[in-house]
Amino acid sequence: MSLLRIFAAVVMFVGILAGCVALLLLVILMMRFPPLLIAVLLACWILCRLLKVFQKSEKAPTKPPTSLQ
Repeated sequence: MSLLRIFAAVVMFVGILAGCVALLLLVILMMRFPPLLIAVLLACWILCRLLKVFQKSEKAPTKPPTSLQ
């Protein structure tokens, strides 16, 4: 049981470390190639706009279903 717990901790550590390295490399690439930075910023802006649109549509009242009798 202890060996399984250590193995799970090592796998989690390696996963977090790989994610941090990938994020760092992405930041370095964005600073090196400005069009990539523009593309990422544009994608974030579009995602923000889409989330706002979908949140508004969820809050809109809907008609209750009519029973077919």
